[in-house]
Amino acid sequence: MAITLAFDVYGTLINTNGISGLVKTLVGNKAISFMDSWRAKQLEYTFRRGLMKNYVDFSECTRNALDFTCEQLKCNLQPEDRDRLMREYKVLPAFTDVRESLEKLKSANLRLFAFSNGSAPDVTGLLENAGILHFFEDVVSVEDVKSFKPNPAVYEHFLLKSNSVKTNAWLISSNSFDVIGAISYGMNSVWVQRNPDAVFDTWNIQPTRTISSLQELIPLFNI
Repeated sequence: MAITLAFDVYGTLINTNGISGLVKTLVGNKAISFMDSWRAKQLEYTFRRGLMKNYVDFSECTRNALDFTCEQLKCNLQPEDRDRLMREYKVLPAFTDVRESLEKLKSANLRLFAFSNGSAPDVTGLLENAGILHFFEDVVSVEDVKSFKPNPAVYEHFLLKSNSVKTNAWLISSNSFDVIGAISYGMNSVWVQRNPDAVFDTWNIQPTRTISSLQELIPLFNI
C-alpha cells in the first residue's frame, strides 16, 4: 500500500506570518504581540469548541480571536480593517521549501493530502492562490466531523476519506498538539520545527521524526 502523507496547512505549508506586514501597518509596534495573541487564541478557541461539541467554521474562530486580540491590546481597529485582515488570511503565502518538496514527493508516487481545521473551500482557495493545490489528491477538512484537531475522530475521518491505514499514514505538521494527536491515534507523524527555538510539548510522546524543512522528507522516504 502506498504511503499517505497528510499535510497540515496553517503554519506547515502556509506561512501565517505572511500577514505580519499588514498587521504592522495597522497596529505599529504592537504587531508581534498582536500576531502571537491572534494565533494562540485562534487555536485555543478550536480546542475549547471541540471539547464543548460546539463547532463553528474555523474562520469564525479566527475572527473571534482577532476581535479578542484587538480588545486585549487596546487596538481600535475599525470593522473595515478587521475585514481586510480576514481577507488577507485567505491569501497567505506558502513557505519557500513547499513547492519543490511537494513536487518531489508527488513524483515519487506518494499520496499527498491537505488535512486542515479550515473548511474545504477556504483551504482549497488558499492552496490554489499559493500555486500548490495541484500536488494534492484531495483536501480533507474537519468540517465533516464538526470538531477540530486533536480529536481522535478527526484523524479517523482522514483515514476513511483517504482510504488509508494507520501504519502507512503520516501526518506532517509544525503544530505539536497535532503531532501528538496523530501519534496518540496510532498514525506516524513528523514534526516540522520551522523555528529552532520552538519547543515540543513535554509529554511522554515524541514525533516519529523531527525535521526543520520539508526538504528533509525526501531522504526520509528514500526518494
